[in-house]
Amino acid sequence: MSRPRIVIVGAGFAGYRTARTLSRLTRHQADIVLLNPTDYFLYLPLLPQVAAGILEPRRVSVSLSGTLPRVRLVLGEADGIDLDGRTVHYTDPEGGEGTLRYDRLVLAAGSVNKLLPIPGVAEHAHGFRGLPEALYLRDHVTRQVELAAAADDRAECAARCTFVVVGAGYTGTEVAAHGQMYTDAQVRRHPMRTGMRPRWMLLDVAERVLPEMDERLSRTAERVLRQRGVDVRMGTSVKEATHDGVLLTDGTTVDTRTLVWCVGVRPDPLVESLGLPMERGRLLVDPYLQVPGRPELFACGDVAAVPDLTKPGQYTPMTAQHAWRHGKVCAENVAASLGIGGQRRAYRHRDMGFVVDLGGAKAAANPLGVPMSGPAAGAVTRGYHLAAMPGNRVRVAADWLLDAVLPRQAVQLGLVRSWSVPLESASPEVARVPGRPDAGPAGSAGSAGGPGRTEPAEGRQGGEPAKARPGEEPAKSQPDGESAKSQPGGEPAKGQPGGEPAESRPGGEPAKAQPGGEPARKHPGRPGADGASGKRHRTSESARPRPAHAPGTSRKAAEPSAAPKPSTGARRSEAPGGTRSSGRTRSPGAPAPTRSAGPPADPGPEPPPNQPPPGPDIAPGPVKRTDGPAVEGDS
Repeated sequence: MSRPRIVIVGAGFAGYRTARTLSRLTRHQADIVLLNPTDYFLYLPLLPQVAAGILEPRRVSVSLSGTLPRVRLVLGEADGIDLDGRTVHYTDPEGGEGTLRYDRLVLAAGSVNKLLPIPGVAEHAHGFRGLPEALYLRDHVTRQVELAAAADDRAECAARCTFVVVGAGYTGTEVAAHGQMYTDAQVRRHPMRTGMRPRWMLLDVAERVLPEMDERLSRTAERVLRQRGVDVRMGTSVKEATHDGVLLTDGTTVDTRTLVWCVGVRPDPLVESLGLPMERGRLLVDPYLQVPGRPELFACGDVAAVPDLTKPGQYTPMTAQHAWRHGKVCAENVAASLGIGGQRRAYRHRDMGFVVDLGGAKAAANPLGVPMSGPAAGAVTRGYHLAAMPGNRVRVAADWLLDAVLPRQAVQLGLVRSWSVPLESASPEVARVPGRPDAGPAGSAGSAGGPGRTEPAEGRQGGEPAKARPGEEPAKSQPDGESAKSQPGGEPAKGQPGGEPAESRPGGEPAKAQPGGEPARKHPGRPGADGASGKRHRTSESARPRPAHAPGTSRKAAEPSAAPKPSTGARRSEAPGGTRSSGRTRSPGAPAPTRSAGPPADPGPEPPPNQPPPGPDIAPGPVKRTDGPAVEGDS
């Protein structure tokens, strides 16, 4: 008799805890499969320290295969669930397709960025949800300070060293706090014009910083920020964003090259495709984390609306404190449903407080309801993070020690470019790279423009031609005018992917594998290099074909609707037992990008033609989006 199979979608706080607990409970009595786009669990509360150069990226990345014994890892993103056929269809990182059969399914897909219909934000802002975005922000901030120090024009210097963070929740507050310290330290080695220093701005429509926390701790955090020189503006947000600056809701124009979007999250749209009862974007479950009428289906974390038994009539908030504990209860109930565990139990948990790291020895915390600030709160915060991390504790502590005694290494690694981490991305935890399905031209999954959309060069709004960069020709793309020379089907622009090859290219001959050129023959490492179309099908079962999705079960775009006034409080780490939920993320909005199971439209080794070339940090666009029903949540 074959063993039952348990499939877990997502390896965030809820999914990781579910897999780890099931591994201990089942003891080879069931097959456990974990479907996730990356091979690590990301400890999100320490991500601002990665952007500030305190921690190395691998310190906050916990290996799934190394810490989850008896769990089979499958790299990929779920893009369709057949509830009647009990199969999950997914696409792997290289565009291959596969299906997973299950006897029990746990949905722990997490949450996605919450975008609002503000002109220019999707084109010019960057989020803070994954390692690629943190690495990009560190490089970008370092570069702007270095360029500002070398600038002769005072206005340019001021614009480059002005950094705007939208959202005064946990994430935004910590990014601004650590960012100000990082740039101040950098300026000591790269002095700027007399009387000028880096300026960080923190915006939010809320009345105070950290509105989710105790008012006393909120005042403490705001005082620390203002003492460091952060320009905190409450009751203010962004009205419009451009490449050169932002227009605020109070009518102020701020010249800047940096806009960090930390306004919150909403549940992953994957669950909307199931056609099951929902509660503000979350899948309704009973107190046992089981979907009514579907005994084989469980949900936990940010995608699940779990009844809060301590507050009748309400649901548990979208915090990682709850997501982490959802995972344990869910695993126990799944094991009980298969007859290989104890009795199932209902989920019940009270908040245990929050911690916010403000950099250095400063923090704000209220563990077990006891408000703390200053060095004592800093010690509690770091101690909690070390205890909560499922791995890498010694390495994290060592990095903290080195940061206390040695200066930080402010260097640009150049590993992540602006076009690799657009704000509107199906997978912010995975950088967009040439050859992946979401890296192709318009129409590929994950492209900022959505299916079938062509984008003006440089992501300028309204089709306005981008300003020419030094040594480059200005892009001639206009949506309603002349076909762009760098767009597919038009005359390729010189120096652009698919255009006239540079004469300085090694070998002196044009590369034949460039988009728009002659396909390369036997190009090593490329899908379809042997003459095939490049589309590969994989199935975890023996040559199992792709299941026919039942009506309403395929992934579908969210319906556009007018978004409410942006509430920019973004959730972050919580104290004892409370940290941000990570989960697999997807882009929200209207329409939400759907993940293509087919081959990439152009798997060439260069960035797609409709993306700006590496250089000044401009996200692809334009994308006019209207968000679906906003769900307040933090991550």
